[in-house]
Amino acid sequence: MKDDILSYLEMCTLEGLSLQRGMNFKPPPARGIILMSRRKNAPYNDQMSADESEILYEGHDAPRTRLTPDPKSLDQPRVNSNGAPTQNGLFADWVDNVKANGIRPASFQVYEKMRQGTWTDRGPYLLVNYEYRSDGIRNVFKFSLKQSPEVPYESPKSSEQNLAQTRQIPSAIKHFVYKRDGGKCVMCGSTDQLHFDHDFPYSKGGTSILPENVRILCARHNLEKSAKIQ
Repeated sequence: MKDDILSYLEMCTLEGLSLQRGMNFKPPPARGIILMSRRKNAPYNDQMSADESEILYEGHDAPRTRLTPDPKSLDQPRVNSNGAPTQNGLFADWVDNVKANGIRPASFQVYEKMRQGTWTDRGPYLLVNYEYRSDGIRNVFKFSLKQSPEVPYESPKSSEQNLAQTRQIPSAIKHFVYKRDGGKCVMCGSTDQLHFDHDFPYSKGGTSILPENVRILCARHNLEKSAKIQ
């Protein structure tokens, strides 16, 4: 569920597979999986728009081998040595097919790394475009994704106005609240089945951009709170 806080094991259990890579393509109607990170020492330069409705996701490097000890010095590959598409290739091929034939865009469940072993559910995004361009050293893929219509949001008139109106809790607020609340439910101290919660409900005018209105609740206390809201 969007805004859930998950351990790596919980995330893998939820998806039913061991997530050993960040790019996991599945053709529609199935939904792929993307693991992203904007932490200081992240291996790739993943970015989000100010209102977090768009993601610019960097493609992945060739695997490190004896012959390629420094993949960061090589162009990111579209195909493997045997000619089969890499995950970069699968992403790019599908975008090309969408543009050429009008087929359904690929959808991805996105998880963002908050800290070692801790992830947050960002919800579904659609892959809409890509570029293969130089970063000053080599060529890299840049994949553009937009928040899926399955998660409604208002188009921004300005970044500041949209941030005030969106239900999406910004990553900076999540990081602050997670640290402030000690990674546990503020009601009972549980560290299982956690969720970022609007203290004053968004549906009643509560904001997502002030940490004072965001807290961590476990599933039980989140449900208890929802039952009391009229």
